[in-house]
Amino acid sequence: MSGTILTELKEEINRSAQRGTQQGPKIFVAVAGNIGTGKTTLTGMLSKRFGWEPHYEVVVDNPYLADFYDNMTRWSFPIQIFFLNTRFKAHQRINQSLNSAIQDRSIYEDANIFARNLFESGHMEKRDYHNYLDLYEEMCKHLTPPDLLIYLRKSLPKLKSNITQRGRDYETKISDDYLSNLNRYYDEWIERYRTGKVLVIDSDNLDFVKRPEDFDKVGQQIFAQLDQQEMFLPR
Repeated sequence: MSGTILTELKEEINRSAQRGTQQGPKIFVAVAGNIGTGKTTLTGMLSKRFGWEPHYEVVVDNPYLADFYDNMTRWSFPIQIFFLNTRFKAHQRINQSLNSAIQDRSIYEDANIFARNLFESGHMEKRDYHNYLDLYEEMCKHLTPPDLLIYLRKSLPKLKSNITQRGRDYETKISDDYLSNLNRYYDEWIERYRTGKVLVIDSDNLDFVKRPEDFDKVGQQIFAQLDQQEMFLPR
């Protein structure tokens, strides 16, 4: 099964590469962070503030998510291929568009955080992991990286509180060890990230929805990172 999936995805990569990319006066921002950091909320608010086109992570229509949290070992490879495929297509749409865009979680997190965690914790076989990385590296050759990566850092207690508040049944099965490992991998990845600009935001004490001043502060930090700022004045 995995061989068929990989073959189909590599064919999609070639088709996308042949279409090429369009260049224009735009910016591409990605919001990175662990489960429950508030990425989706911040993505939506920033898209409205700056007029950026939002691209959200596929959650509701993900056919593997509930099964994955029931049995990570069985579903680790299919779910990672699903995320890799959907995020590659979203990234390509952003690259090919003339519009500025903001993406809720990047393709780089799939490999450097989630797939790595599943492999090193024994939930993904070595052969699947290496096949996955081979596909990921091929995809990245055809992508222009974000101009700015925003990393929302949040502690384990805050992550657990946010996950509980949003009330997704399948997320109640996420262990503390799983979230802690993801936090560690995120910090290691950000430390060596050299693909573009990075803005790290410690968000434990921030509430973008209830405290407008928190969102304004973050918006100012982001705006300060942008090149050609006059093109991206807040709306």
